[in-house]
Amino acid sequence: MTSATAPRLVLASASPARRALLLAAGLEPEVIVSGVDESTVSSKDPATLACQLAALKAKAVAARPETAEALVIGCDSVLAFGGDIYGKPADAEEAAARWKAMRGRSGVLHTGHCLIDNRTGRSTVAGAATTVHFAEVSDEEIAAYIATGEPLRVAGAFTLDGYGSAFVDKIEGDPGTVIGLSMPLLRRMLFELDIPLRQLW
Repeated sequence: MTSATAPRLVLASASPARRALLLAAGLEPEVIVSGVDESTVSSKDPATLACQLAALKAKAVAARPETAEALVIGCDSVLAFGGDIYGKPADAEEAAARWKAMRGRSGVLHTGHCLIDNRTGRSTVAGAATTVHFAEVSDEEIAAYIATGEPLRVAGAFTLDGYGSAFVDKIEGDPGTVIGLSMPLLRRMLFELDIPLRQLW
């Protein structure tokens, strides 16, 4: 499919990190926050849960009249660690407990993606996973990190594109997955819907 006019891209997420990833790749998304109740979705499988949450967000925004002719992308991330699934921590105490458990160990960050083309009614859902190896950080470092407020705003209580980058020794996989949106995966999803990525530049 080719067109002289690039379709509108709507990001169904309030995440500035996801928007920054799209902007860095030459895409200029509009942001419309879904406002969905994520507690209505549950799964014991982290990959499934991330995709279900992404679809919930994307579908809610795609149903709005103002996105009738738009491409809508919804994403959500969860961390699988020690047999548990972690989203955003509820408070500083929970964030500290997680970090004390995670330090020196590894987890898998799952990010679900849902892309809906409202012009055609077609959609696709896919997930990406990246293994994260956490540094052996001290109690003092954990306390200082939590005091920045960053861990309270993100899945797994850490980021790769902020203060938390110093506390991640290495990753295995796409860094975008950890930040919140995999550009290689998005390119493949667009291709599946017959939309070349370059059309959005």
